[in-house]
Order: sequence, then structure tokens, then C-alpha cells
Amino acid sequence: MSDCLFCKISRGEIPSRKVYEDDEVYAFHDIHPVAPVHFMLIPKLHLDSLAHAEEQHAALLGRMMTLAPRLAAEQGLTNGFRTVINTGKGGGQEVFHLHIHIIGGGNIPPMVKRD
Repeated sequence: MSDCLFCKISRGEIPSRKVYEDDEVYAFHDIHPVAPVHFMLIPKLHLDSLAHAEEQHAALLGRMMTLAPRLAAEQGLTNGFRTVINTGKGGGQEVFHLHIHIIGGGNIPPMVKRD
């Protein structure tokens, strides 16, 4: 998708602070981090969201999920990290290109408030 923000970032048309890149995926630091370490891992293939993933994307999604801990450790998150995939407007997605937030460091509050 030529006008997609994350497609442009992965193609190098928009600058980013790269964490990792190969033929299938790109990882870069979030411009509005919510923690000391906050980067995103995206497929170079445009998928609007996780809801648009199909069986043919299984290997790519699996690769992203197994790459996330390695990149987190390389960024200093050796004591754990959070992964977040917002899906659709109702799920809080703002950029409609599938992306995994990898977040950690400091004192991260719980995702869901418990009574």
C-alpha cells in the first residue's frame, strides 16, 4: 500500500530509528514511547491488522513472534517485556498496518485494572 505510513517507513521513505531489518520484517523505535524501551515490529508485507491475517501469513506471524524476544533482549529487556497488538479501531489501532509493540524497562503498569 503506497500511502501507508508504516510501509513508507519500512521502505526508507520516512526516517526512523531502526532496531532490525531483513527481507520480511522491520523494527523501529516508537516516536511516542510509553516506556524506556518501546519499539514496533512490522511485516514489510502490508496487512491492515491482525484481523486481516490468513493461513498464508502463519509463517510470517510465527517468525515475528519468535523474533520479538530476541530483539527485546538486544534492546536490554532481559527481565521481561510486554507485547501488544492493537487490532481495529475498537482495539485501539491507530496506524492500519499490522504491528507488534514491544515495551519494557522501568515500571510498567498492569494492562487491565483489577479490583
